[in-house]
Amino acid sequence: MYYPNAQKPSSEYDQALLWSVLLLLAFGLLMVYSASIASAGASRQTGFQETYFLMRQSVYLVAAVVAGAIAFQIPLRGWQKMSPWLFLAGIATLAMVLVPGIGREVNGSQRWISLGIANLQPSEFMKLIVVMYAADYTVRKAALMDNFTKGFMPMFLVMLLIGGLLLREPDFGAFAVIISIAMAILFLGGLNWRLFAGLIVLLLIGFLLLIWTSPYRMQRIIGFMDPWADPFGKGYQLSHALIAFGRGEWLGVGLGASVEKLLYLPEAHTDFLLAVIAEELGFVGVTVVVLGFAWITVRAFVIGRGAEKQERHFSALVAQGIGVWLAVQSIINIGVNMGLLPTKGLTLPLLSFGGSGIVANCVALAVLMRVDYENRQLLKGYAV
Repeated sequence: MYYPNAQKPSSEYDQALLWSVLLLLAFGLLMVYSASIASAGASRQTGFQETYFLMRQSVYLVAAVVAGAIAFQIPLRGWQKMSPWLFLAGIATLAMVLVPGIGREVNGSQRWISLGIANLQPSEFMKLIVVMYAADYTVRKAALMDNFTKGFMPMFLVMLLIGGLLLREPDFGAFAVIISIAMAILFLGGLNWRLFAGLIVLLLIGFLLLIWTSPYRMQRIIGFMDPWADPFGKGYQLSHALIAFGRGEWLGVGLGASVEKLLYLPEAHTDFLLAVIAEELGFVGVTVVVLGFAWITVRAFVIGRGAEKQERHFSALVAQGIGVWLAVQSIINIGVNMGLLPTKGLTLPLLSFGGSGIVANCVALAVLMRVDYENRQLLKGYAV
């Protein structure tokens, strides 16, 4: 496919996107170290080494960059061919998590498979797999997107299967992100607006029923509505996150000077890393993080639009799906940290501590850069 009148790109890849990702990864490593010093130094499990989480996160980052470099070498047509098999593998690993003796339970949730030196969290990789599968499904069923039985129902049943497995762990946060990805891709792929509106209504009813029938979810909602009513119980995490935001003001108390990370704020280096950023670097630091994710999301949709113009529909939906994934997960994490959403066990992409999340994020962004690379190659008149 050749476009003789198109403006040819000046480079082989999106340098601004790459540097944005690398800077967020480096910033995340710095903040993970800052947020985890106290908890690592006080924990017998870490051998009282204050650099324990820093060293592990550094290893995860190396693994993530290597995995991303490998993923970048795979053409999008290769990802499309593999998507059904990846989906089956993803379902299998989600089921394995629930098998006694295989799945590992932490803080009441069984979301991990122990690999000895590290833990695998299948739900993190399932987000990328759903992007691939939903994009491939939408392209294959493009002519049937107005048909409830043949176009909508198969994907709906698949999402029910994934949702059932995730809610057994339980991992309501990952379920919300995956549902958002699938819905967005179906909508962008041309799903009938009436079906889409009906799906939103069904999901809202389903979410309300899940909350209403689950005592611990209901307690989280109550704690979210007024964390100060029970600051040492249901509202403990949120109240300390809000204290961190309040102490940070405009410019923060200084890098490394957080008080809340001194064993007051639980999960300071994972789910509530943004609260530590807010305390140490203030409004300015939080704004930089938000703008970083906004920039990546915008670039994902611009890259997807470029692929759509070249009639590469699968590539376009994959790029936009990755943008939706990172945007939704970052919005949920930021909203939880700021008290705008109920507490959920979702990390901040690219920044929070965790091997599976960082690897999955870097592989996804490598795929996004591959879409952009192929766009540029086609504009130059080369085959991909």
